[in-house]
Amino acid sequence: MTYDVIIVGAGPAGIFTALELVKKETKKKILIIEKGRSIDKRHCPKEHTKNCVYCKPYCHITTGFSGAGAFSDGKLSLSYEVGGELPDLIGTTLAEEFISYTDDIYLEFGADTKIEGIENSEAIKEIRRKSIEAGLKLVDCPIRHLGTEKAQEIYYEIQKYLLDAGVEISFNYLVKDLFIEDDTVKGVQAVSLKDQKEEQRILGEKVIVAAGRKGADWLKNMCTKHHIDHRAGTVDIGVRVEVRNEVMERVNNVLYESKLIGYPVPFRDKVRTFCQNPGGFVSQENYDDDLAIVNGHSYKDKKSDNTNLAILSSHNFLEPFNQPIQYGKKVSELVNMLGNGSILVQRYGDILEGKRTWEKELSQSNVSPTLPDAVAGDLTSAIPYRPMSNILNFIEAMNTVVPGFASRETLLYGPEVKFYSNKININEDFETNIKGLYCLGDSSGWTRGLMMASVMGVMMGRKLTE
Repeated sequence: MTYDVIIVGAGPAGIFTALELVKKETKKKILIIEKGRSIDKRHCPKEHTKNCVYCKPYCHITTGFSGAGAFSDGKLSLSYEVGGELPDLIGTTLAEEFISYTDDIYLEFGADTKIEGIENSEAIKEIRRKSIEAGLKLVDCPIRHLGTEKAQEIYYEIQKYLLDAGVEISFNYLVKDLFIEDDTVKGVQAVSLKDQKEEQRILGEKVIVAAGRKGADWLKNMCTKHHIDHRAGTVDIGVRVEVRNEVMERVNNVLYESKLIGYPVPFRDKVRTFCQNPGGFVSQENYDDDLAIVNGHSYKDKKSDNTNLAILSSHNFLEPFNQPIQYGKKVSELVNMLGNGSILVQRYGDILEGKRTWEKELSQSNVSPTLPDAVAGDLTSAIPYRPMSNILNFIEAMNTVVPGFASRETLLYGPEVKFYSNKININEDFETNIKGLYCLGDSSGWTRGLMMASVMGVMMGRKLTE
């Protein structure tokens, strides 16, 4: 089997590479290889069981067409300042241009036309004033909210569009290795997860790796094996915070998502809010070896009484250490161990008092957990001192911006760790030191989130038609 373009991974970066090639009426023969299922066959049993059943061979929330994007809250950040470091590579002007172009594609496939966070300028000024008082920076970022259920519909329409246009998509196929000779990529080695027969060698002139956060560790192994230039990047260690909607009401109404950045004492590490979900639900994602990671969803129609958001502490390691992904996994494993394999939840006030949280105390609180199978316990026994101190000091600062945020009943869930920390060295065409091999999206270390990964895909498709 021989193709002009092989795309490894059907997340936003891979999807939008193929989509742009089709829109440019390419004659290239395109294959997308995806470990998971088509989007119409992705279903999380937890909707019925109420408890995670640890699906095999992979978690349907993180794996399949559109990647974790299909089961995320579906927020498109419309600012180049949010979503990773791609603007450092291509420039802010080009980043803004392609964000606008990519946003139009989402609208074409049914995204909500409403943009959050661009009205009520006086109220935004007041939130900014309080942020400055707290020593935090408020990042201006208009948001287009798709919603978890609507995101699935949009990506389903894109999936149909690609298939109707002749793009081949091999679902339930695992790329085990890259086929490289004389510093030039020749294709991939893949195997069907359905029957586990012999590996197939699939040849391709261009190979685009867009493996997402789920594939970051695999890509790191490929880099080591095939001498693909890369470097250790940032690892984000954090928690997901949940409060009553009443506490976040003003920020929710004015901004929908408040993107705040701080550098709290004593370490001055970068700490930021991420993925705010008004009326949302805390969720669980499973990675390799049943690693349980916390996340958050926000639906268009179904709402809870709570708002959740992530607080992430960024860490960069110096020589000789160069395994930030493994570091994040070890932290996550330790939290999972204390939760007996489940997500751990603890009240903010209990952390300050130096005690664990008990189930009975959760049942007596104003904040009722939206992740019902989270286990009450002690996050401070697992998350290292430095990120935990950063998180607690950041919450205290947030209380100036949002009074009540640092209530003793505020819930902290863990672990929330972002596995995009291996950074691939690429040129402006996104090509690695291996001829014909390109790396995109969150697994490349250059993007974070739906919009920037999609933008990188659009640009890749454009470059392949030039």
